[in-house]
Amino acid sequence: MNEIKLVIADDHELFRKGLAELLRKHDDIKIVKSVGDGHEFMEVMGSKLEADIVLLDIAMPKMDGFQVLKEIKSLNSSIKPIVISMHSDGNYIAKCAKDGAYGYLLKNTDEDELTLAIRTVYHGKKYFSAEISEKMINFMSTQSISENILSNKEAEVLVLISEGLTTKEIATKLFVSSRTIETHRANILKKLEVKNTAELIKKAAKINLI
Repeated sequence: MNEIKLVIADDHELFRKGLAELLRKHDDIKIVKSVGDGHEFMEVMGSKLEADIVLLDIAMPKMDGFQVLKEIKSLNSSIKPIVISMHSDGNYIAKCAKDGAYGYLLKNTDEDELTLAIRTVYHGKKYFSAEISEKMINFMSTQSISENILSNKEAEVLVLISEGLTTKEIATKLFVSSRTIETHRANILKKLEVKNTAELIKKAAKINLI
């Protein structure tokens, strides 16, 4: 029986220890390293540690999961990343899949699904549960509809709004009148079907416009 060599990368020590304890019962899975941030993980990879899979958290200090995925991809590493996160937002899932994740699990996943995902990915296949796949597809369908929905100028104004600039500050920065910025803002709200700035920023982030 081939042993699946596993690295756990998560900044919560208790979660790492819990995962290790859970997986220790399975004879075909061996945890070869446990690290607390993305930078530490990349150092481990640089030491030529033999590993098949990394269970990767997204929100980590020094280097987050997104950056680690990109590094793994650029290095052409043979290690296969499975993201394990508390974020169930379709944006996160789609971004991870695009950046090379072989699987995506939520932190409340059960032992059976966790081991199934590890074994599936070890054999070279992707693992995204029906629920996760649905969230990703829903996001991607919204994203494709929303792509280029704003003009270049509106997109520029949206970014400045999201940075907390006032209408007057944006007008000064873009060398136009405050009235012009108010018109752009009204058009953006209408196009994204929201009523105020808070809703606007939330919707724009969700469909990846900012």
